Amino acid sequence: MSRSEATAPRARFELREGFLAGAIVWLVPAGRRARGSLARLAGAVASVVTLLGRWVGALVALSFVLGYVLGWSELVAIAWAGLVLTLVASLYLLGRNAYRVALTMTADRVVVGERVPGHVAVENASQHRVPGVRVEVPVGAGIAEFLTPSLGRGGSTGDEFMVPTTRRGVIPIGPVHLVRGDPLGLFRRERSWEERRELFVHPRTISIPSLSTGLIRDLEGSPTRDLTSSDIAFHALREYLPGDERRNIHWKSTAKAGTYMVRQFEQSRRSHLVVALGLGDQDYETDDEFELAVSVTGSLAGRAIRDARTVSVVVGDGGRGAGRRGIRRLSTLTRTRLLDDLSRLERSSAALPLAELGRQAGESTAGISVAFLICGSATTSGQLREASRTFPAGVDVVAVICDPEAVPSFRRVAELTVLRIGYLEDLQKSLARSAAA
Repeated sequence: MSRSEATAPRARFELREGFLAGAIVWLVPAGRRARGSLARLAGAVASVVTLLGRWVGALVALSFVLGYVLGWSELVAIAWAGLVLTLVASLYLLGRNAYRVALTMTADRVVVGERVPGHVAVENASQHRVPGVRVEVPVGAGIAEFLTPSLGRGGSTGDEFMVPTTRRGVIPIGPVHLVRGDPLGLFRRERSWEERRELFVHPRTISIPSLSTGLIRDLEGSPTRDLTSSDIAFHALREYLPGDERRNIHWKSTAKAGTYMVRQFEQSRRSHLVVALGLGDQDYETDDEFELAVSVTGSLAGRAIRDARTVSVVVGDGGRGAGRRGIRRLSTLTRTRLLDDLSRLERSSAALPLAELGRQAGESTAGISVAFLICGSATTSGQLREASRTFPAGVDVVAVICDPEAVPSFRRVAELTVLRIGYLEDLQKSLARSAAA
């Protein structure tokens, strides 16, 4: 056997080996690309097929198998009818979503109970006629929807919807969804616009008299009962004692009395109003009590902000996990920002008890002159007294118990003033009565 004949099979084997290696090298990435394409196709199909469409598809497939295997002509007819129905329904998905959408609101902030309309405008942004779609606008937990007609080039349409504001809170509105689908609900093709709005539903507040008369005592209001040797409000004369400043000697009285007499003044100080709102479930019997408490907080702090007083609004923060629970201060920069923060408040079983809330507020706030404790009817007199004792000496503590439809009352417990109100309007008369007392 010649040498060329001996090497011929080996050459053919090497040639075959090179072909197989090249085929494998080509097939592996091709298979990966095919799997990726199939996965994307399956994802695209799954994104437009509704739950009802999947059940119908499974029923059609099962009818085909059982119909032909068992020879049931009825199942075969059902299978073909379902297939034709599915194909016809899929035609509703054809076409481009060439739309421009604008969501507008007449107001971003309203008081609870006011009517707030919103408007959605849809415009055809393509050069061709586009079919009608269903417009869905999430409004809180609900959905506002309407159908648009077929729009020609440059055509537009729109519709209004009403936002319910029966409860205080922050209502998310949007994003707008344009939905195309068949009448049976087998397919659903959706496109969303990222524009999202928030509607702040503020608590109801009332206008109350200025808090500087009788309650808040500062340079512009009434002096305190504390006496000092140097201030603005004159109180009386007394005999000179070692250590008194000589510039306070009243010389005319000294000449008459034959001994040195000095002026004595009533101390005045810049007021700092603190409003502490309890958020604990243990402080309230019903949600109506809590809503009334939030309204009272907004009315008191809002009046102080309008009077340009120094005011702090604190609520109990429940903390997270094993972290230390503390207080949270709401924004009092403007009345609007305060009401925005009040709109977000919710009751919590993990919130600080009223006594602890008062203690932390007193320790972290300097120069308090009056402190309001806002709570519900579930708070006992003992808890109120304990909370009032946590504030520094000299601070007037006023507790406002919110008990809807209750008869308003006023009482003093030691150094604590307790007001019980049944309606928000009772706050005006109760504060006036407290100031007079």
